[in-house]
Amino acid sequence: MSHVAFCKKWNCKLQLSKTFSAMLALHPDKPALWIMAAKWEMEDRLSAESARHIFLRALRFHPQSPKVYQEYFRMELMNAEKQRKEKEEIEKAKMDLSADGYSDSILGGELARVVYKSAIQTIKGAEFHVSLLSIAKMFDFTEDLQKEILNDLQTFHAQDPFTWDFMARQELAVDSLPSSEYISKQTKAQDLARKEERCNAIYETALESVQTESMWSLYVSFCLERYKRKTNCKELKQKRHNLVLGAMRKAHEANMLSEEKYTEWISQLVDLGQNDVAVEIGEAATKRYKESVRMWQTRAEMLMALEREDVTPVIEEAFKHVKTKDSLPLWMLMVEWSEKSNTDVTTETLYKKAIIVPDPAVARVMKERYLEWAYRTQGYKNARKVFNSLHERRPISEEFFRKMILIEKQQEQSKMQNLREYYERALREFGSTSPGLWLDYIREELSHAEGKPQNCGAIHWRAMKMLQGDDVEHFVSKYTLLQTGHL
Repeated sequence: MSHVAFCKKWNCKLQLSKTFSAMLALHPDKPALWIMAAKWEMEDRLSAESARHIFLRALRFHPQSPKVYQEYFRMELMNAEKQRKEKEEIEKAKMDLSADGYSDSILGGELARVVYKSAIQTIKGAEFHVSLLSIAKMFDFTEDLQKEILNDLQTFHAQDPFTWDFMARQELAVDSLPSSEYISKQTKAQDLARKEERCNAIYETALESVQTESMWSLYVSFCLERYKRKTNCKELKQKRHNLVLGAMRKAHEANMLSEEKYTEWISQLVDLGQNDVAVEIGEAATKRYKESVRMWQTRAEMLMALEREDVTPVIEEAFKHVKTKDSLPLWMLMVEWSEKSNTDVTTETLYKKAIIVPDPAVARVMKERYLEWAYRTQGYKNARKVFNSLHERRPISEEFFRKMILIEKQQEQSKMQNLREYYERALREFGSTSPGLWLDYIREELSHAEGKPQNCGAIHWRAMKMLQGDDVEHFVSKYTLLQTGHL
């Protein structure tokens, strides 16, 4: 690619043509390369014929590539636009057009239409269809083609939610009143309100025939987008607000509201002070999405914010439905809330439950949190007591030992004897896989006031025996830097 850039910079067209040919021969599996070569032929060499030839070859290798079809379609429209401008200039100069051979079909975008027809037969889906329409809209001579694409979209993808979403949003793009007719901001707001009503009507029509969660989600998303748009018109703001709450309520009643939208709905209800309704919807959401950690978390956080008394029962209910391996966020939320709301005795009881969860990943993290909490609330002695009760209870993490080491080092008179104990216990568990642990141990002996530098040789020898493969190389390189004072 650097050679391509070099050739472009110095305008080496012949060399660049050869370079692209060689690259395409070596890498025919890369659609982006075909597109780059075709664009160069079209934009730099001004050869639509060569660009067309490259795109046709590209489609043999990548018949299912949306991007190749999109760029081929764009190229044919660009070529038609270029020829239309050339013809216009010639007509202005009153020159004879007979010898120039401008084809009406090309000028009208007929070749682009052929590409479009081929594309939609090969690649299905409303989104791809709309992408071609968006490209056609960039050219001012494609009104008939745009109408054809739009009609095909409604014919072939009538049951696709994306089609209805696109058609509804098109209403917002309809020309507004001329600026001279905007007598006041109120008039402008009324015009916008009428457009949004038309959008809403299309969505409601769609929901009569396409009753899917995806369709409801697109409708609610549209309502939320409009609600979040700033307006100084109180009536329009209230109208949008009623619409979004109504859409969410209807989707909920149809059992078609997504997790994400439930979360937004609950948040809005709390903001409006409709706390009882928020609690009701939170309960309904967790019934619909029983195994969703996110949904239970949203409900629990809402109850905490409202200072409800049923936080603990709700989270305990969540543990019955959520998979154990996914439950960590709920345990974290529960202990954080307990630390703020309950006594230390209650919180410690909760931590003791969390550290025996059958999932190793959850248990490891909760042991780390338990140690931190013990030190933060009850000091060094209690932290050491917790450490001593847990350091041999697997599963356990390297981070658990590192936290205890850090706690020791934070004491006014940290004891090297204790640090050695923590390092030795950590190395029994992780000495074969953690070169960093060995290096930190050596560094501690070198830097601590009670350290014994003469122990470093023995620690190094033990590390070399226990570590394997790349870990040995990593340890040796870092140890060398440590010896030379660069680490």
